[in-house]
Parts: sequence; C-alpha cells; structure tokens
Amino acid sequence: MPHRSIQSQQQRKNIMLEEPISRVIPKMAIPTIVAFLINSVYSLADTYFVSSLGTSATAAVSVNASLDQLIMMAGSMLAVGANSYIARLLGQGNEKKASQVLSTSFFLAMGLGAALMVVGLIFMHPMVRLLGATPTCEEYAIDYATYVLYAAPFMAANFVMNQCLRSEGSAVLSMVGMGFGGVLNCVLDPIFIFVFDMGVAGASLATAISKWVSFAILIFPYLTRRSLLHLSLRNFRPSWGIISSVISVGSSSMFRSGLSVVAAILLNSLAGAISDSVLAGIGVCTKVMMFPFSIILGFGSGFQPVAGFNWGAKRYDRVEESYRFSAWVALIGSALMALTVALLSDAIIVAFAGTDPQMRHIGRICMVSQCIALPIHAWVAVVNMYCAGLGNARGALILSTSRQGTCFLPLLYPMAWLFGAYGVATVQAAADVLSLALAVPILIGMNKRVALAKSDNP
Repeated sequence: MPHRSIQSQQQRKNIMLEEPISRVIPKMAIPTIVAFLINSVYSLADTYFVSSLGTSATAAVSVNASLDQLIMMAGSMLAVGANSYIARLLGQGNEKKASQVLSTSFFLAMGLGAALMVVGLIFMHPMVRLLGATPTCEEYAIDYATYVLYAAPFMAANFVMNQCLRSEGSAVLSMVGMGFGGVLNCVLDPIFIFVFDMGVAGASLATAISKWVSFAILIFPYLTRRSLLHLSLRNFRPSWGIISSVISVGSSSMFRSGLSVVAAILLNSLAGAISDSVLAGIGVCTKVMMFPFSIILGFGSGFQPVAGFNWGAKRYDRVEESYRFSAWVALIGSALMALTVALLSDAIIVAFAGTDPQMRHIGRICMVSQCIALPIHAWVAVVNMYCAGLGNARGALILSTSRQGTCFLPLLYPMAWLFGAYGVATVQAAADVLSLALAVPILIGMNKRVALAKSDNP
C-alpha cells in the first residue's frame, strides 16, 4: 500500500508539472463541473417539484437559498483556503503538513456547521424572517429549513473534503461524492413530497439525506487510505501558522458567501415587498443560472490547483500558460452558454411559473440580463481563481466580494427605487459588469508578480 501510494503520488505530480495545460485543466475541471451541475440539478429539482404546491411554496425555497449560503460560509472559508494551501504544499513535496491542513480544516468546519445548526433550530422563526420570508411563505420556509439544518455540519465538512480531494488531483473522487448525492436528491424529492405527502418538508428531507450520503462517500477514501492526504484526529493541528494560512486565502470565500447572504436577504426583502411572484421569479432565475455558474466555477476549480501546484514548484511558465488557456476558454464558453440560455429563457421560466404571468415576466428579464453579463462574470471568476491559486489573499478577497458586495450593494436600492421590480431583477447583471473595473488592475498586478518571479528564477 505505501509503495502504491508513492507511485500514485508521483504520477499525479507528473500530471500537474508535465502534461499539456490544455489537457490537465480540463482533466481536473470536468469531474468538478459534472459534480456541480448535478448539484445544480437537485437544487433546481427542489424548486421544480415544490412549484406545484404554489407560488408561496416556490418563494419559500428561494428564501432558503440564503440558508444554503450561510452553511456554505461555514465551510467554504476553510475549504477554499485549504485547497490553495494544500496544492502549494504538495507542489513543494510537503505531504505531512498538507494532511495536517486537511484534518484541521475538516474538524473546524464540522464545528462551525454544528454551531449554525444549533443556533438556527433555536431561533427558527426569526431566522426565516431575517432571510426574507413573507408572512404568506413563512411556514413553508420553516418546513424547508428544518431538515437542512440537521445536515449543516456534514454539508460544511463536505466542502472541505471536496476541495481537498481536488487539490491533490483526485477530481473524480470529488465528482462521485458530490454527484451521487445530487442524483439521490432528484429521486427522493417526488417520493417525499408527493408519495409521503410531506410537501415542502419532503424536499428538505431529500436534500438532507443526499448531503449525508455525499459525506459518507467523500470521507471513504480518507478512512481507507486511498487518498494522498490522511484525515485523522492525530493530524488535527489548530496552530496559528496553519489557520492563518488557510484563512488568509479562504476569507475571500467566507466574505463572498457572507455578502451573498446579505445580498440575498436584501434582495428577497425588496422583491417580497412587491409580491411573492417577483420573489419567486427571481428565485427561479437564480436556480437556473446556477447551471452556467456551476460550469464556470467548476472550470475555475480545475484551473486553481494547477496554477497553485506549478507556482509552488516554481514552474512559472506553466502558471502563465494555465491562466491564458483558462481565460480564453471561460470567455468563449460563457458566451455560448449565455446565448443558449437567453434563447430558451421563456420556455424555462414557463416550466416553473405555471399560470403566474408576473413571475414569468420578471423571471425572464432577470435571466436575460444575467446572460448578457455572463462572459464578464466568467472572466472575473478566472482572475479570482488565479489570485487564490497563487496565494494572493487580497486580490481574491476583492474579487470574490465584488459580485454581491462592493459592486452589488451600492446599486441595489437605487435601482429598486428607480425601476421597481425591473431594477430588482437586473441589479445582479449590473453588478457583474461593474466588477470588471476591479478585475483589470488586479490582473495587471498578478501578471507583474509572475513575471518578476520568473525573472528571479530563470
């Protein structure tokens, strides 16, 4: 077993350092994209099956998207930071410390998820109101939030294991863990909602079970020593060096998730004040746009460890090549996806809106506007991953918080005041365009940093 592990480790190093960039990044990205897409499917499946229960039930699922973001915030800070740090450590050949980073991040994520679960269950009613639930959809929102909270510790830990499997080059194992849970959720949704007549609570229970199953699959390679890294309590080292290195990069993801929660709460409040139809229409658009966003994020997640590994190994030529390849693929791919979704937008919204004309109209406007801005969002996401992969915590933080923070929040209330429901529906697209002003100077700085490192190590 040790000999096989060393041999496998050397093979993965050779892939990262020698295989053509145009092959290694897709090889890393495709399993992640598939996993993200399957997760997007089961997220949309909840909305699809629940939509048959009425507009208020659909609005409740939209409100609880903010709860998912809260749980993501508990795990993603540690997951993204650990991914970046572990990729650089493996590039340097320091597997022992990489295992300590994994174990520390895993157990801290479990603890943060458990804390969120306890607080959420105790303060359930004020929590769903804070997330933007209207009086007409509050009880539905509570039904959906309950089982999801029970799964919160495992969801937070899943983020860490998923990211860390990718950082060591095991993207297929990550895909299997996340993907199987997604497929299971799609199967269980109609059973719990309709056969067992659980309604919205059934969708929540199906989601929770899928997360528990994903946890079992993702932890299996660690428990059976089939991974390069070792997950165990013995490797739990909450030292300042490890925590600060993880948080310095991962904080960008935490702030992004935190701002996403704040943005979603404010957006839900403004949309809900107009009508449940507007709230539901924007919520459906958000779930549908998770498909192109998942592809973009999955591709960036394939690019990030490749850039980080080669940066740690001082292969700066491959760092530059990996960025150029990723930027072009992101721009061209996102433009094609945007055109496809925009052309099909009306048919897509009709599948969820039923006979609600306002939900259909607002949902389509929201979707088309985000399609227009999608290539910009994709390119900025690549620059963000570039910063995270190379350990540029400041650049990663600025870009990750721009989309639903520094570029979104200043626009939200003015656009809602000036254009009403139309302003609320198009504010995300406007923020995506504005984020371009932040990404350009950061990229220039990153390119100078790589060029300087390359000249110092010819």
